[in-house]
Amino acid sequence: MTWQRTILRTASANGVGIHGGERVALRLRPAPPGTGVVFVRTDLGIAIPARAENARDLAYATTLRLRGAEARTVEHVMAAVSGTGVTNLFIDLSGAEVPILDGSALPFVEMLHRAGFEDQKVSQPELRVRRVVRVGDDERWIELRPGDELEVDYRVSYDSPAVGRQRFAGAITPQRFAAAIAPARTFGFLEEVPVLRERGLGLGGSLENCIVVDQGRVLSGELRFPDEFVRHKVLDLIGDLALLEFPLLAHVVAHKAGHALHVAAVSELLATPEAWELVEPDRLAPLSVRPYPGEVESEAALAG
Repeated sequence: MTWQRTILRTASANGVGIHGGERVALRLRPAPPGTGVVFVRTDLGIAIPARAENARDLAYATTLRLRGAEARTVEHVMAAVSGTGVTNLFIDLSGAEVPILDGSALPFVEMLHRAGFEDQKVSQPELRVRRVVRVGDDERWIELRPGDELEVDYRVSYDSPAVGRQRFAGAITPQRFAAAIAPARTFGFLEEVPVLRERGLGLGGSLENCIVVDQGRVLSGELRFPDEFVRHKVLDLIGDLALLEFPLLAHVVAHKAGHALHVAAVSELLATPEAWELVEPDRLAPLSVRPYPGEVESEAALAG
């Protein structure tokens, strides 16, 4: 049986936001069963649940917004949370943006492991895709297809010869996530930097927290993987899929997608109740047609 999961003790980090450029303190705290993942703006006293309905500003990162408060660039820490199987967590932020750290999800995975894990002995339903859901156009798109586990097939294509065409395909297990996906760093192109700066973005980016590509050259040193670019896109996808609030059982196929399409796929899936069901892991019993903890809490408790 799959249990809801939190951490045993708090863990903290400090760093700069890659877009806003401001220093931010982040703290991970245990949360009780049924909480989900909640960002807490400690400077404002506002809590923002990590749900697709709260997602905004998806061009270069995923931002959550509620009651005028924002949690920006949440995808890397959300990927780490999802990839380690944590379902209930408070993420405290002293400012608006999650610190970028080294540009990957690995520092957050390491934080979570240092904090330790606690299985909460409350059943965790999974969301199983029953019919194909597709968003996008002929050039850029995502499909969520039926599957018995989370599998990803992601393809990217860039004009830069340093990147070119890359593909990652495989099942996403906690072990594979930690070893093959979490270390992949965010990336950007040198020619885009002036445009980003004019828009007030990329102010905290550097060669230490971002793979910077200049035509055919990588300026940030040796890559961690030959196909690190597509692996990071998979990392972003996993973080954005976590806005479903339940582990996903699906075959996800993505072609030249990004945050906006990732979240659009989540929203389209939730808006199409006939395309999915919540299942109890040990007996595959449908529970509810709306995936929010409060609505399945009593049924999950009855299910054992």
